[in-house]
Amino acid sequence: MWTDESLNGKRVLVTAGADGIGLEIAKAFVEAGANVAVCDVSDASLERLGAALPQVHGFKADVASEADVEALFAQVDAALGGLDVLVNNAGIAGPTGRIDTLRLADWERTLAVNLTGQFLCTRAAVPRLLKGNAPSIVNVSSIAGHMGVAGRTPYSATKWGIVGFTKSLALEFGPEGIRVNAVLPGITAGPRIEAVLAARARMHGESIEETTRRYTQHTALGRMVSARDIANMVRFVCSGQAANVHGQELVVDGYTQAVD
Repeated sequence: MWTDESLNGKRVLVTAGADGIGLEIAKAFVEAGANVAVCDVSDASLERLGAALPQVHGFKADVASEADVEALFAQVDAALGGLDVLVNNAGIAGPTGRIDTLRLADWERTLAVNLTGQFLCTRAAVPRLLKGNAPSIVNVSSIAGHMGVAGRTPYSATKWGIVGFTKSLALEFGPEGIRVNAVLPGITAGPRIEAVLAARARMHGESIEETTRRYTQHTALGRMVSARDIANMVRFVCSGQAANVHGQELVVDGYTQAVD
């Protein structure tokens, strides 16, 4: 059970927070006593969120849209009255395949959601965070942000970009009191990785079981991580317990050395 009280009353926004890792992050902050808002592009996910966590404010927004982000932060202002924590969690898997088989539109959409979305949300959040209480930003990257992944070039490029984005922000805003860190999830169990594994199995002409075995064979613990593992790290790094953790790549992956 989380007993630290430093997040009690904190005003938190989690992007793509109505499902998957984002939903677990939202739950973790609720458990810590925070006031939480999330955005998502899925009406169905937002509806389920409202039924399961009625205390969480849910808003529809595409983080790759400047207009949507502006409207989102106006809604957050009205719902929370300010902001102390931004979790840039929104991201898409992007296409799977060799670079010479990929469409420009798929490459551009991956960059727009995964990287430009973090830029737009951070740009909007910073003036609010500067007025906040012990403010922090967590940018969700991936282990693909510190290693190459064949067949996932657009995704990996954005996740490496997020790490550089994080470290630059840490230098810019550390002197003004905003802590900025990146969390790098490993192979995370759930529907999203199942879709990725199916696509990679087709690319390699093998079974999903074989692809899954290859995905976990280079992980020292020999297993996937859970969405809750990621949520626990995000919550910790935003708490007072991590007051001097800043500009870091926090990897939660069971020590994965490669992804085939």
